Amino acid sequence: MAGPGAAEGTAAIPAGAASQREPAAAAAMSSVASYESLVHAVSGAVGSVTAMTVFFPLDTARLRLQVDEKRKSKTTPAVLLEIIKEEGLLAPYRGWFPVISSLCCSNFVYFYTFNSLKTLWVKGQHSTTGKDLVLGVVAGVANVLLTTPLWVVNTRLKLQGAKFRNEDIVPTNYKGIIDAFHQIIRDEGVLALWNGTFPSLLLVFNPAIQFMFYEGFKRKLLKRQVELTSLDVFVIGAIAKAVATTLTYPLQTVQSILRFGRHRLNPENRTLGSLKNVFYLLRERVRRFGLIGLYKGLEAKLLQTVLTAALMILVYEKLTAATFTVMGLKRSRRH
Repeated sequence: MAGPGAAEGTAAIPAGAASQREPAAAAAMSSVASYESLVHAVSGAVGSVTAMTVFFPLDTARLRLQVDEKRKSKTTPAVLLEIIKEEGLLAPYRGWFPVISSLCCSNFVYFYTFNSLKTLWVKGQHSTTGKDLVLGVVAGVANVLLTTPLWVVNTRLKLQGAKFRNEDIVPTNYKGIIDAFHQIIRDEGVLALWNGTFPSLLLVFNPAIQFMFYEGFKRKLLKRQVELTSLDVFVIGAIAKAVATTLTYPLQTVQSILRFGRHRLNPENRTLGSLKNVFYLLRERVRRFGLIGLYKGLEAKLLQTVLTAALMILVYEKLTAATFTVMGLKRSRRH
């Protein structure tokens, strides 16, 4: 809080100390606004867009399995065939643009924050597993708070027009991204744009765990070889994401349901809210489907997210390295 005490504290700093801190503050700001952080952010965004476009139908199948509990088809291929048969050949790519837009913004924010903080904290030294985890969590929190409205809208748009088996789902009719924002704010209030924020904040451990394992594997391999091959990057990226996804999947299911926000599952038959219903949804899912219900759609999620994450990291690493090479700059060795 910036009250009178804060002003007094500032006034009490000796002029000499203040002048010594100015270069340090300037250096910190230059690190945060560095060209290197921007390259990492753009490369991460491009990598995620490329990978998600390739594997988008798998994400469509995963989302249907999570949200539509009464769907009888249990496997990814069966769900995709069902969607194509009932809704058309392009249905697995429904909602592609809002998802890609959200993903691009989300990964830009995440990679920029992660690498800026890493520059400030590590300062040319070797990173550690603990530092990677902390940096991943902080970057994830910033990402969630800034981009959750985009993910709420893209979840709605992606499921619009879907043929649900669950009669408790309320249909939507949005004309596009802007209209979806307008209708959600008008009908449900501005806070509805942050539906699912609580599980999303808990889920910052997903990318944090992913990058902790990825950076750890990377450091171990680089001790034995000069640089990583494309196969090395793809494999360790896939393994890291598989571990993170399996550990956090039940919360991802709740997150999808809350973002969709069109279920009527409570006794008063009203659409669910957000924070207070997280544990309610987890209990209900276990009660109705058993513990296995918490992992419904995991096959599709693992298939999609592992392949997407592996390809994303591969594109990210190669694009970052190529950019620094073309610009004639030396990439910081903070790994």
